Parts: sequence; C-alpha cells; structure tokens
Amino acid sequence: MIKEVDDYLLRCTSYAKQQTALRNLLLGCGLTETYKWKQPCYMYNNKNVVIIGAFKEYCALLFFKGALLTDTNNLLTQPTANTFAGRQMRFVTLHEITTKEPIIMTYVYEAIEVEKLGLKAISAADTKQVLIPELEKVFATNKAFEKAYYKLTPGKQRAYQLHFSKSNNSTTRTANIEKNVARILNGIGLQDCTCGLSKRMPRCDGSHKDLVKN
Repeated sequence: MIKEVDDYLLRCTSYAKQQTALRNLLLGCGLTETYKWKQPCYMYNNKNVVIIGAFKEYCALLFFKGALLTDTNNLLTQPTANTFAGRQMRFVTLHEITTKEPIIMTYVYEAIEVEKLGLKAISAADTKQVLIPELEKVFATNKAFEKAYYKLTPGKQRAYQLHFSKSNNSTTRTANIEKNVARILNGIGLQDCTCGLSKRMPRCDGSHKDLVKN
C-alpha cells in the first residue's frame, strides 16, 4: 500500500468503501500498487494491468487489455465506442463486490496471464492474423481444427501463435501444433485448466501437479 492511494481514498466523497474493497482484492492478487492519472493503478512486472476509478453512477475496475479477456460471466463493458482495448467492470454497491470477489479475482488473474504472455490488444483494422506456415498447413488438412481455432477468443489465438512461433525449427513448430490440436478442438486456451482443480478457473494454477503426486 502506498500513501498516495491512502490519501486518494480519504478524499473520496463517493464509493470510498467500494474502492477500498477493490484495492484490497487487487493487492491480494499480488499486483504492485501505484498512483497514476490521479487514480490507484495496479501493475505486474512494471506493466499496467488494472486501474480503479469512480464515476457519477458507479465505480469500476478498468482492465487495460480487457478486450483480450475471456469474460465468461459477461461482466465487462466497453467504456466508449472508440475504446478497443480497455474494458470496465462496474459496481454500485459494496455487496456486489464482496459476493463476486472470487469471480473478480479470476478476471484479475487472467489479466496477469495476458501480461505474462506478452499479448497485445489489436484494433479492428488489425484483427487479421498472419499465420505461421506450419499452422496454415495443418489447417489445410484439418478443417475441423481450423474452425475450432477461429472460435477461440483473439487473446487465446494470439497465445497459441506466440507459443507455436517460439521455435525456429519448422519440425518443432509442427510438433507443438499437433500436441495442442485436441485442446483447441475442445475450445481450451493454452493457459486454461484441464484438470478441474484450479482455484483460478478458467486459468491453470498448477493444481494438476497434485494428480501426479497422488
């Protein structure tokens, strides 16, 4: 916790309790607290992840790359028609925050994974991907796989693209694609849980390792 945020919350004339609850939740997710643009801002590895803001009719978490999040619970709102990356999660009452805390944390952990993977939000004009040749070849022989791939969210597609592109060896790239065909056919992202034990659903938190021990 930093003094600038303490002072900000003391000055708040609306949604102070709600913003305090959101602050505590974000700190509990391991993010670094800063104060930017006169608002509490939370970072991972020096990258902006989410910021707290208060408005006339609600307070909100603004995810800087919210457009890349899965949004399983349909909680994210596009602030304006011209905002292509940021997404707000809006709250009015403190009860909304406390009852949805596990769900909110899931969104925060996913936003952290987006930064870990180095994913970048792209505008509508730049949505067409340039596929690696090995992926195009697999698409040509497996149309069901191609269809499943394009059903994934843009963020999940880009995560797979980055993963497949890591190797400079074409044979290794093809092997990595083939290893993930079943996951993609089932709509599972690269970082998604497959064992059902994760406490950060839908993201994997390493709980599958317990299965090996047992």
